[in-house]
Amino acid sequence: MTAGEPKLSGGLPTRFPIFPLPGAILLPNGNLPLNIFEPCYLHMTRDAMRTDRVIGMIQPRLPAASRRPSLFPVGCVGRITSFTETDDGRYLITLTGVCRYDVVEELSVGTPYRQVVASFDRWQCDLEPPTPPDSLRPPLLDALRRYFDVYEINCDWNQIEAAPLGGLTTSLAMICPFEACEKQALLEAADHEQRCRILTSLLQMGALGCKDPSAGARH
Repeated sequence: MTAGEPKLSGGLPTRFPIFPLPGAILLPNGNLPLNIFEPCYLHMTRDAMRTDRVIGMIQPRLPAASRRPSLFPVGCVGRITSFTETDDGRYLITLTGVCRYDVVEELSVGTPYRQVVASFDRWQCDLEPPTPPDSLRPPLLDALRRYFDVYEINCDWNQIEAAPLGGLTTSLAMICPFEACEKQALLEAADHEQRCRILTSLLQMGALGCKDPSAGARH
């Protein structure tokens, strides 16, 4: 990233480093905690902190065993909103999602981390997302209760029921351990309403199929 890079409204550069991570998505206004310990990503984080504090999260296409796996075409860019360095040299950061992007081109760079040129044109709605209709809340909560019951997950239902539907959908979509392709469907949903409907369906299928809930979180 250099001075003079073209930027989206809101100050986002169209060229930025990416962090390919299977089974993990960032969504606009979501917060993603990351434990950075690999040398290439320590380098990436230092460079980001010196410039726009921007990192693009994106999922590699599975299998991701190679050193340079192919990528899904859509990711989400976030800003580093908290940063701590540990005694053993790791970085504990939080990325706050700003806007989704389409990968236009992966650059040939000398850095140990990957960089892309991205377009935000398709995702301008992320900057002022519409509120999903509250009629979607009852089926979502019903599916969530069934899912949590099957996998014996405890939670604070008072907090969940009081949460704004958009924020609840974002948080659940990010933390629930779905498969990478399912995570990608949640990421690429047109808006909060469609994402809430997809999330409800995934929770329903997960409860009925009794899938291993950790499958989508393995790296």
